[in-house]
Amino acid sequence: MRTACVACLVTLTLALTAAADTPAAGEIRFATFNVSLHGSREGEILERLADPTWEMARLAAATIQHVRPDVLVLNEIDWDAGGDALRRFLDHFLAVGQEGLEPLSYPYRYVAESNTGVASGFDLDRDGRSDHPPGERGYGNDAFGYGLFPGQYAMAVLSRFPILEKDVRTFRLLRWRDLPGALIPVGWYGEAAAQALRLSSKNHIDVPVAVGGRIVHVLASHPTPPSFDGPEDRNGRRNHDEIRFWSLYLDAQDEADRLVDDQGRRGGLPPGAAFVVMGDLNSDPLDGSSRGEAIRSLLGHPRVQGGPAPRSAGGAEQARLQGGVNLGHRGDPAEDTADFDDDDAGNLRTDYVLPSIDLPIVASGVFWPAVDDPLFRLVGSYPFPVSDHRLVWVDVRLQPLANEAPP
Repeated sequence: MRTACVACLVTLTLALTAAADTPAAGEIRFATFNVSLHGSREGEILERLADPTWEMARLAAATIQHVRPDVLVLNEIDWDAGGDALRRFLDHFLAVGQEGLEPLSYPYRYVAESNTGVASGFDLDRDGRSDHPPGERGYGNDAFGYGLFPGQYAMAVLSRFPILEKDVRTFRLLRWRDLPGALIPVGWYGEAAAQALRLSSKNHIDVPVAVGGRIVHVLASHPTPPSFDGPEDRNGRRNHDEIRFWSLYLDAQDEADRLVDDQGRRGGLPPGAAFVVMGDLNSDPLDGSSRGEAIRSLLGHPRVQGGPAPRSAGGAEQARLQGGVNLGHRGDPAEDTADFDDDDAGNLRTDYVLPSIDLPIVASGVFWPAVDDPLFRLVGSYPFPVSDHRLVWVDVRLQPLANEAPP
């Protein structure tokens, strides 16, 4: 009887708070969520998403239905050529009310092809082999982006508003060495490998979304974690440069002109264009093992609103409860977005929604309820019911341009 009452309370709380949390008229909610919908083999997630009772996907959908973003970047949903995994998540989970919440529909979506699990043909980890079969860790270490099979850990953009697909730009093929000031570790890769190695461990995408009379560019990426390497710091350096890409993309054209997209178009984002930088960037400005200067530079970029940072009650609470390295962190734990709950990293701010300066921020948050909140079951403690990352959202007001109606 007590269990049933708790379930009723959770359902009622979800239903009541969902309506209260939706953005006001004329405001647009942008969000990023690392949903951890990745399998250990190709096709596994597609198969699991065929089952509408799969609890992990149900709770991921419930989290999204609670926050109800207008534009959402999903990190770590396995890629397939037809976009079938994403379609099943939308149809079997988001389009069905979870935990007493209203269904949610995204009529526009963009599935980004990924470098993860794409064989490079080179011995990038220098273990003496470049011929590991898919599914082995050595295969992933030698891929253009770490993955046990092509498309693992990919990403997608979901939108209530039209995506201008013909204007989408991707930088999946951009070589690392072609980034101005690239921090490729000297002497680690052979010349042929260094010539071929791509910057993006997944992809860097510019997805224009038409909202009312405005176009907002969703600038999304998911840099490699700055770990799982050695003193050469090849992953830390790559994470730094994957983040720095966006600063260069927003810079004056003399720097951005060296960036060539997969369609052969050159240059960065035009001055004055509205944008939101989004994704799991795997870097905390102050704590953790990443080279924090890249994310600090992006947060301080003159075109970017680097603050105030989204916050939560749960992040601060978990840092206190878990203790350890968290107690020595310099950053505010209320701004943490990932619960790594370990002795080395602790909890960190790694997930970002950063609007351009012409999109006034009116509200923001990290979906990380406190332990005594009925919603806590959607995030939980280790082992997590969905992901070790938390959904991050920001509401912005779209100022109409001259002679334009509000969105």
